[in-house]
Amino acid sequence: MTASRRTSQAYPLACTLAFALAAAAVGPGGIAAQANPRGEWRGINGDATSQRYSPLDQINASNAANLKVAWEWKGASVPAIDSGAATLARNLPIYARGKLITTAGPKRAVVAIDPATGKTLWTWQEPATFRWEYSMRASHGKGVAYAEVDGKGVVYIVTPAFFLHALDAETGKPLPNFGSGVPLTGFPSTGSVDMIKDLIADWDPWLNLKRPYDPNIGIPLDIGYITNSSPPIVVNGVIIVGNSAEQGYNQTRVENVPGDILAYDAKTGKFKWKFHVLPRPGEFGHETWENDAWKWTGDISSWAPLSADPQRGLVYIPTNGATMDFYGGFRPGDNLFSTSLIALDVQTGKRKWHYQLVKHDIWNYDTPVAPILMDVNVGGRRIPGIFQATKQAFVYSFNRETGAPIWPIVDTPVPQSKVPGEKLAATQPFPTKPAPFDLQGRNESHLIDYTPELKARALEHATKNELFSPFFNPPIHKGNPEGKTKFMYCPADVGGVNITGPPATDPVAGVIFITSTSGCANRLLITGAERDPTIQRPTGKTIVDWTPGRGTAAPQTIDGLSIWKGPYGRIVAIDLNSGEHLWTVPNGEAPPETRNHPLLRGLNVPDQGRAGHAAMMATSTLLFATGRTSDNKPHLFAIDKKTGRRVAQVPTPSQGEYGLMTYMHQGKQYVVLSVDGGFTALALP
Repeated sequence: MTASRRTSQAYPLACTLAFALAAAAVGPGGIAAQANPRGEWRGINGDATSQRYSPLDQINASNAANLKVAWEWKGASVPAIDSGAATLARNLPIYARGKLITTAGPKRAVVAIDPATGKTLWTWQEPATFRWEYSMRASHGKGVAYAEVDGKGVVYIVTPAFFLHALDAETGKPLPNFGSGVPLTGFPSTGSVDMIKDLIADWDPWLNLKRPYDPNIGIPLDIGYITNSSPPIVVNGVIIVGNSAEQGYNQTRVENVPGDILAYDAKTGKFKWKFHVLPRPGEFGHETWENDAWKWTGDISSWAPLSADPQRGLVYIPTNGATMDFYGGFRPGDNLFSTSLIALDVQTGKRKWHYQLVKHDIWNYDTPVAPILMDVNVGGRRIPGIFQATKQAFVYSFNRETGAPIWPIVDTPVPQSKVPGEKLAATQPFPTKPAPFDLQGRNESHLIDYTPELKARALEHATKNELFSPFFNPPIHKGNPEGKTKFMYCPADVGGVNITGPPATDPVAGVIFITSTSGCANRLLITGAERDPTIQRPTGKTIVDWTPGRGTAAPQTIDGLSIWKGPYGRIVAIDLNSGEHLWTVPNGEAPPETRNHPLLRGLNVPDQGRAGHAAMMATSTLLFATGRTSDNKPHLFAIDKKTGRRVAQVPTPSQGEYGLMTYMHQGKQYVVLSVDGGFTALALP
């Protein structure tokens, strides 16, 4: 299949050569080379750079079509793991020292797998607690972190109950002399840290309760709740831990705990520092909270994976919005450090720089994927870059040492809210380069125009049903003066980019590959009093004025055919040396009901692909992406990185989702797909 809507046929040759020479002569501050030993994959995103790239080349364009299933692993078949294992394909194994290690099951059990056979080698699972039972992220665990301490491999896991555990990578046993233990039945005497104690130790809402701490409960629900969905990251002997809060679209009360960043010594588990994501009096950014909401509200969690630059001693934190999604009238101001990218000193937790990507976020535009660290050559000048892809379909580009934008970012006026009590920021930051990688808002140019008749029908339908939408369209509320019952915003909070499809890169060429989905969502704000009774065990105690309900949307189709042009899901290659798009291809192939739609009969319509994200990874030879062919069968696609042309497609037993990883074991290269309930490994015969 050929690439569609391609804006360039190949990498810019001069830039590729210049960057290759620069990469070959990389100095002490550069990270063009992988930190992993060759053939290993020691982080869920490859390594601390989150490049999702491997230099392995055994699998290439000449033989990728010969890949076969080497083994499959299913968590439900392992007796030591509680039932309900890994129902979501949102985790990836790491490969270090001859073992695959990952998570599975609702308690986020740690599992070691034989990389040649897929057999389970050992498991470790945390005992049940109330704080685990309550977690809304139990099935969202993305994997483990790995480091070497005194020459031995150590695996670190953060569980849905927000405990940190350190395990011997060889045996799965808790690490001796790590942490202080947890005084609950079934917990080991060593190898564990109760991080909630450190999170709330100096937090006034907890101190004001004046009650003894219960490690089974953690934070009392009337003041907040904390959980986790991504592994920690280990940098220069320090474990840095992110977190997750209750989903903002399921909140009806204003109280919550801030998702402060925690750090621990990788050898001992000793607490090192905490960074306040919601600035307190006297701290930078406190003035962006125009009332006393900093005292009792929170979130701003860092639920996406973290990235780091070990040479510069910096860790990079992508953050969520503040409590709650879609309404922030009780927290006026820009609300630092919500929906931001923050650079912290690994050893001290001091802020080096930050950039707020969305001010006063009420669109659930949280930062969903790890930022990518990659050196680039811009105008003949080598820049240590960091690149953050977002739900808004932007890529924000910075010097990762200074935080200076690589290309200008312009504050641009956006629509304002008419919801009582809401006050939005007048402008939002728009990058001038690269151009957006997916549709933003909806307007007439986005309509299907394959024939004049189709364009006319689509225009009539969109106009009649008010389906045109400005970018950053603000929510509306039930009972609004205009009598409207729907608010459409595009991209929705499920994409552009999202955690279900992290970007990949070619760091030698300085190119990023982004999978995104073109979709809109509908929300209608209803009163908190109306929604609150529908929430079981809500966090907080003060019911909010407005909270997200479900909008009533007119179908965005005519006779079942989308009125919007595709690709509905796409993969875009962007040269980050120039900021220019190279090519765009659909995510997989359109299903039969689209390809064979009666309204398209006899027309030469470009393949619109499928909504959703591909799982991706790049090697020195190919870009790999998952997807479905036109007969709805799942495949792994091998794609030429320079052109977007598909060079091979391999049938797979199940749909690969979230991400891909690769490793070399005993002379053979494997590619691992994350599938519902487990993993599928492919290799050459």
